[in-house]
Amino acid sequence: MNFRLLVIDDEKNIREGLAESLKMDGYDVVCAVDGDEGWNRFCNGDIDLVITDLKMPGEGGDELMRRILAQAPGFPVIILTGHGSVESAVTAMRDGAWDFLTKPVDLDHLSLIVKRALENRELVFQHRRMEEELGRGKQFKSIIGNSRNIREVFDTMNKAAPTKASILITGESGVGKELVADAIHELSPRKDMPLVKVHCAALSATLLESELFGHEKGAFTGAVSKRRGRFELASGGTLFLDEIGEIDQNIQIKLLRVLQEKKFERVGGEQTIETDVRIIAATNKELKAEIEKGAFREDLYFRLNVVNINVPPLRERKDDIPVLAAAFLKEFAAENEKTIEGIHEKARSRLYAYEWPGNIRELRNCIESAVVMCQSKIITVDDLPPALRETDDEGWIHIRLGANMAECEKIIIHDTLSHCKGNKSKAAETLNIGRKTLLRKLAEYELGETGEGEEEKEKE
Repeated sequence: MNFRLLVIDDEKNIREGLAESLKMDGYDVVCAVDGDEGWNRFCNGDIDLVITDLKMPGEGGDELMRRILAQAPGFPVIILTGHGSVESAVTAMRDGAWDFLTKPVDLDHLSLIVKRALENRELVFQHRRMEEELGRGKQFKSIIGNSRNIREVFDTMNKAAPTKASILITGESGVGKELVADAIHELSPRKDMPLVKVHCAALSATLLESELFGHEKGAFTGAVSKRRGRFELASGGTLFLDEIGEIDQNIQIKLLRVLQEKKFERVGGEQTIETDVRIIAATNKELKAEIEKGAFREDLYFRLNVVNINVPPLRERKDDIPVLAAAFLKEFAAENEKTIEGIHEKARSRLYAYEWPGNIRELRNCIESAVVMCQSKIITVDDLPPALRETDDEGWIHIRLGANMAECEKIIIHDTLSHCKGNKSKAAETLNIGRKTLLRKLAEYELGETGEGEEEKEKE
């Protein structure tokens, strides 16, 4: 990471000398001549650490430091002082300065202090990120993943959940739209009230109307008693309408009225019933296209789509496949009373290479099938369903989390050379490095001969 430092000193020679020394250490450095300019640069720039003189015309370094720490608690500020102001520097330390140095500054000592301050800052950030991830894990325990796409979904859920706004969840079948609805309800102030679900595609128009709004005794053939609908059952809580794009126009009109007026009547009834329900709807259809076809009301769409959460397909969040597969493996291994330690590298390659038209639901079924078929402690390619076994996994390189840069480079060179059937010239071209560089790396990592062809051997 390229850190940016701010040096503030009214003495030009000291200011520029410190800046040049810090630039030689690899930092970006900006300068300011006094506290006012320093404060403006701090507010306007992406600054990681401040080095400021204690005594300057106008606002002093100690006052500036207090302003910085009030805005960014824990921010590293290093104070520079003359021998006669050491007591003031010690006071600044008590007020939150990272460290202080007396002039003339020992540049080597400054370099060490800056390095330690920045390392500490990074550790603090990492700790905060870990706490955020742990918090997110508790909030979204049913939704597994940490890819950029799914983190964007989490962010929208966190913002929308505490509100009363209607939410429209979109995405392909199998991406986990219902899990998103569950999590939003759990994060909302309504979490202790009912979450009532209706799968709109599973019911005819007549049955869906009765299911949503209830009916009076004798309202239609078979209505032998009065029945409360889902809007009544969900009052005070959340109503999840799955596959909202499947409902017909008549139900759409009645649903629109409930959203607008918070009132409805049971089928065959005259009594107006008030309801307080938060609506979460989901669909795998493109509702704007349905509106253009005249199949879905535009006014209802806008009522439902106050907040839109689009859940990405699995092929767009393949970084989440390892953690999803591990979770499903653990679940189904326990369910089937099997001891399975993991998934073979080649089988993992097939999981990455496959496009997953059925999304997470298909991955879950795949891992369950593989667990059932597995006769050892490791799931292999032969244990996978036919569609996965037949997937071409050429062109994929997989590196375990935690591998250092040297290990990563070794794996990339080895797998690329294997893919090129040992042809070093072709491998060097693929890696965009010189052939001599490749040969040096092969010797450095003791990779030796990796299946090279006769033509390649003759060139050696």
